[in-house]
Amino acid sequence: MEASNADAAVRELQSELNSRLSELESYSIEQEIQEEHDLPALLKIALKNEVEASEIAAYWIPTTPELDIKLGFARQVGDEARHYRLIAEHLVNMGVPLEGFDPLAAGYSPLFKALQGLETTVERLSAGQFTREAIAVQRNEMFIRYLEHHGHTDLVRLYREEIQPDETHHHQLGVSGLSKLMTTPDARERARKAMNLTLSIADEMKKAAEKKVGSKTLPGC
Repeated sequence: MEASNADAAVRELQSELNSRLSELESYSIEQEIQEEHDLPALLKIALKNEVEASEIAAYWIPTTPELDIKLGFARQVGDEARHYRLIAEHLVNMGVPLEGFDPLAAGYSPLFKALQGLETTVERLSAGQFTREAIAVQRNEMFIRYLEHHGHTDLVRLYREEIQPDETHHHQLGVSGLSKLMTTPDARERARKAMNLTLSIADEMKKAAEKKVGSKTLPGC
């Protein structure tokens, strides 16, 4: 009965997340992609996202008691680090020098700091894998359409074949983990609050990034 209740709770949370994402990302991508923005600047935002996603998963590993989720975090550490290397290689091939570039030179993002403060696995999964990675998948899809429009075929292939499958897997780790853990009213409330925390901070971060690079079509979260 507990598993059935948890599955139903996750489906409800997924429906709420999908609705919130539709609201947060509601703008005309067709109008947005007509203008070509500073692609290296956009990809450098992606590099910071990849570093932070890898590091927060690593930060959680030692204090996560559930072995399957601990191992899922470990896989994500490697996945995000590989994404960083692939994007960095693409930038270098574009002629963009990365010597001395530090994606964390300005410090960690507000979202990273908020995720660091989460202490329970259900909160971490909800805020991180379930919500943050869902945002990443959706924003990457719009970023891919932008890249396709402007003829960046190699980068489209990189995102389609390498990055998006991993990000989708990370989101599914959140779904499967929450299906095991959301068995009590307290756990369900923690998960919902954690989801809303990520959504609110990610939205503010996106607005700040838009002002910086002049584009709504941002990669990742």
